Amino acid sequence: MILLHILAATFAVGAISVLSAAWLSKALHTGVLAQMISLSAGLLLGTAILHLIPEALESQPDFSILARTMLIGLLAFFLLEKFSVLRHSHHHEGDGHDHGHGHDRAAAGPGGMLILVGDSIHDLADGVMIAAAMMIDIRLGWMTAMAIAAHEVPQKLGDFIVLLNAGFSRSRAIAYTVVAGIAAMAGGGLAYAAFSQSKDWLPHVVVLAAASFIYIALVDIVPDLHRRDSRRESAIQVLLLLLGVGISALVTASLHSG
Repeated sequence: MILLHILAATFAVGAISVLSAAWLSKALHTGVLAQMISLSAGLLLGTAILHLIPEALESQPDFSILARTMLIGLLAFFLLEKFSVLRHSHHHEGDGHDHGHGHDRAAAGPGGMLILVGDSIHDLADGVMIAAAMMIDIRLGWMTAMAIAAHEVPQKLGDFIVLLNAGFSRSRAIAYTVVAGIAAMAGGGLAYAAFSQSKDWLPHVVVLAAASFIYIALVDIVPDLHRRDSRRESAIQVLLLLLGVGISALVTASLHSG
């Protein structure tokens, strides 16, 4: 039953992100995208701090051990992004940001395949995180999947536009993005098999997931939100970010009352 939930959650994340990205890219609804990014920041922070870290502490009560795991995770994400292994960019041609002509075509690399390889690795890790959370609590797993999906939509949209600008047809870009998303299901299935043999690593993987969410929210998304000058935009961003945290808080309450 848990494996079915893992596969369903990873499939849902991929389907939601790919279909939403394809729809958004058709007319490039930048207003919707900006709002989704704000909401995803709140969901990521709320899920990490209110859900994942407390659940990891229940499985591994030695806080000092988990604190070291989180520190290692944060430093690792920094180094990966520093050396361009991990990429969380929301800036693309046509989105209102100042980029030179051909920016996305250059970013895509030869045939855009580098984007797809990076996506596959990223989605594989997402599947592992969903599986780890799911094996602690199914509802926690779905909450983790929801937070990942909220971030994956703008991420997939960015990659989708890069592929289109690199010369991919719309149908080919969708097909390749779907193939990359299958890695999440593979990661979830492999993680389930590994964690079924030994659950000692579960709290550490959950803390790494929390570190990933916090890093993405504070290092990637929040600085981008600060670049918006309009007071109205800023107010909407704050409200949506708080809404994301509020959704996480409500789910936390339901988890503990269930």
